[in-house]
Amino acid sequence: MTLRPDLAAIAAHVKPSTRVLDIGCGDGALLSELHAHSDVDARGMELNAELVERCVSRGLSVVQGDANCDLANYPDKAFDYAILSSTLQTAARPDLILDELLRVGAKAFVSFPNFAHWRTRAALMFGGRMPVTRALPVSWYETDNIHHVTVDDFRDLAKAKSAQIERSWFFAGERAISPVGANWRAEFAVFELSR
Repeated sequence: MTLRPDLAAIAAHVKPSTRVLDIGCGDGALLSELHAHSDVDARGMELNAELVERCVSRGLSVVQGDANCDLANYPDKAFDYAILSSTLQTAARPDLILDELLRVGAKAFVSFPNFAHWRTRAALMFGGRMPVTRALPVSWYETDNIHHVTVDDFRDLAKAKSAQIERSWFFAGERAISPVGANWRAEFAVFELSR
């Protein structure tokens, strides 16, 4: 199975023999990759019961939970890495989720679709409608996205939360791009953070 580019970047930078919590783990693609190639103690939390069942049936350690409230049940620094991939924009309070990520994990990876990408801007400007793009493939009335975060917004949030950005990666489709102009060029962003 080929990983999404954001998940591949995360998998490549998780150190072997570490403890990982993947919050909003979806179908468990990242967990499977980490188990198979990195000897990582990887666990997941997922809201969707059907996806939890699918993960568990594949032998993955996944519990059903809501990141908005259930991260409080984990002790401080219980994991080397806390991962939130393509979930930040669906959280009730992304600022509080970031605090929790950096509380339960020594480091955190956060990935999200960039709502300031030029295609999104063009769809709004010239079409006057919420866009449906590769990064945002669902109509506005069906989407789980409730916060429209941009690369610059996230950098500001990290600074406000005293989170150190260790590394970042940006993608246009499947291709990695440079950080220059990432706020309008990147469809997806990944940040590695610590506190």
